[in-house]
Amino acid sequence: MTISKRGFLALACAATLAAAPIHAFAADWQPRKPIDFVIMAGPGGGADQIARFIQSVAEKKGLTRRPLVPNNKGGGSGAEALIHLTTVNDPDHTILVTLNSFFTTPIRQENLGIDIMTFTPVAMMGVDPFVLWIHKDSGITTVDQFIETVKSMNGEYVMGGTGSGQEDSIVIAYMSEAFGLNVKYIPYDGGGAVAKDLAGKQIMATVNNPAEAKGFYEAGDFVPLLAFSDERMEAYPDVPTIRELGHDFSYYNQRAVVGAPGMSDEAAAYYQDLFTQIYESEEWQGYLASESLSPLWMNAEEQTAYWAKQVETHRKLLAALGG
Repeated sequence: MTISKRGFLALACAATLAAAPIHAFAADWQPRKPIDFVIMAGPGGGADQIARFIQSVAEKKGLTRRPLVPNNKGGGSGAEALIHLTTVNDPDHTILVTLNSFFTTPIRQENLGIDIMTFTPVAMMGVDPFVLWIHKDSGITTVDQFIETVKSMNGEYVMGGTGSGQEDSIVIAYMSEAFGLNVKYIPYDGGGAVAKDLAGKQIMATVNNPAEAKGFYEAGDFVPLLAFSDERMEAYPDVPTIRELGHDFSYYNQRAVVGAPGMSDEAAAYYQDLFTQIYESEEWQGYLASESLSPLWMNAEEQTAYWAKQVETHRKLLAALGG
């Protein structure tokens, strides 16, 4: 099962990728108090970085009368965030930064009773690829050396990632199956903690998104070995893709904003307009380029169709990987 960039893009109108998004027709509704800007992961990871960058853009440009207040709720592979949004008393002032655990966590934890189709579409801001990282002190510089090292450790090689049965663990499970690897997997609440523990050599490898590992890579601590993207990444032109090694697989993390179930149409239009402005901004377009994200815009109707498709795709993917 492949979740490729082409697959993401096929779900959006091609014209929206080249042209500026169409602004929502926001009514006179305005937030009356600070906006609860929930993050479906812990501090320091890709979702957290994006939320805080978006907050800074909105503040710098004076785009909202009330501040966006980041609120990390990464427990239970994002279950904490999903429960929070479905139980809030004021859905008009509650929005969520999501990743693919928006799809996988309700599938794996059916007892939560979460139906993501009841959430309010706001904005798809882009998609984020995955890269296999190791510490420079390992001495490993190629995928072949990595595979040989993992196999030689007979199940004692330790990798870390965000959550169980969500993005990082899906990528690691596929890679392990593809190359016949047996690794120990340690789940974390966010990519920031994962990267920090690789830097501290508490774990041996990760599949962090580029933004999560960027600082350590630029400091010379991390070495990228393998990209799980459709093509080689501009930022890492010497890093092969898993497709180049003969495996029909790529995987991207959505970077999106959704509203709480029960949000009014007026509030939804306000947030859709707000995030359209942020998406169009020079700052966000620069962020996409600097952090190796692929631009991707969808209107509300396209997002709803996309959610349904991704639930179906991830259900099949988790079943195929034993998740």
